Amino acid sequence: MAGPDLIRTLLYTVNNLLQQEKYKAALAVVKGFRNGAVYGAKIRAPHALVMTFLFRSGSVRDKLRAILKATYTHSRNLAYFVFTYKGLQALQQRIQGKTLQQHSFLAACVGGWLVFGENNNINSQINMYLLSRILFALSRLAVEKGFIPAPKQDPFPLFATIVWGVVLWLFEYYPHTLQPSLQSSMNYLYHDSNVWHDISDFLIYNKPSAQK
Repeated sequence: MAGPDLIRTLLYTVNNLLQQEKYKAALAVVKGFRNGAVYGAKIRAPHALVMTFLFRSGSVRDKLRAILKATYTHSRNLAYFVFTYKGLQALQQRIQGKTLQQHSFLAACVGGWLVFGENNNINSQINMYLLSRILFALSRLAVEKGFIPAPKQDPFPLFATIVWGVVLWLFEYYPHTLQPSLQSSMNYLYHDSNVWHDISDFLIYNKPSAQK
């Protein structure tokens, strides 16, 4: 019975600690690290699985190793960033005695520089993903604050027109400027579809088995 009693006592102690308000800021940093690790793995693993088996050559072992490496890197970086961001936010709040808007900006700047400042494929994808989101958000904020007038018509069709026109122009004439994963996707869609030999690589496969 000592075992179950010890576990119950330990759980009671831990749960009691988690309810202590004086430890909330520090515990929030720890849980942020946990959530960053879990979320990073959840969103990277399926993406890496699909992209690796669609576009990467090599043995199954090599592909699985690449998937695990990408998942680990994304999970680790996101966990480190959340830990750094929330920790610096809590520190600034403690020093100044209140929460200010610049706390979030400064903490994220430091975290971004330390964690996502290395130029690699994972960080590049994450940073570009965020860039597209903040450009949308800043546009909406500019309208909300009255810095620019609200559009009389939905600007989304014009936005889509420019985005697709520019990206295909770059792909066709300056492909080296695009991210490798985007190049691979576009090669599959627009260039590989120009080549076939018989019905097998016209409808069933993208390329003959010997060329995979």
